[in-house]
Amino acid sequence: MTPSAVSDAHAAIWYLNADPRLSRRAKAFIDEAGGQGQPVLISAITLVEVVYLQEKSKIPPGTLARLEEALRTQDSVLRIADLTLSITLAVSRVLRDEVPDMPDRIIAATALHFGVPVISRDGKIQASAVHTIW
Repeated sequence: MTPSAVSDAHAAIWYLNADPRLSRRAKAFIDEAGGQGQPVLISAITLVEVVYLQEKSKIPPGTLARLEEALRTQDSVLRIADLTLSITLAVSRVLRDEVPDMPDRIIAATALHFGVPVISRDGKIQASAVHTIW
């Protein structure tokens, strides 16, 4: 199945938690993708970010468990994208001057690899050449 987009950590967390910080456009896009059976991918690096953010108490406790549960649910719109050699090589297509944070570069490279947009409110990703939905 062809993915519809790649979500960054905050967009995925906010979607799962029905958080109003998720833009209406992003929520509508994810809902529509789910309704059409098109997954929204989450890079494996996003799971690492969620562990880190939860350890630092930057996100609610239990967020990782909730994300894991969503990824295991067969009808969930969210799916994991493993960090493959092709995605790793695509990181060089995301300019470090535009997107300096390595996890964000990996997320953007994942989107470039699959030819889909990134769902993110990150200003640096939005200002880059990577198509972004927010």
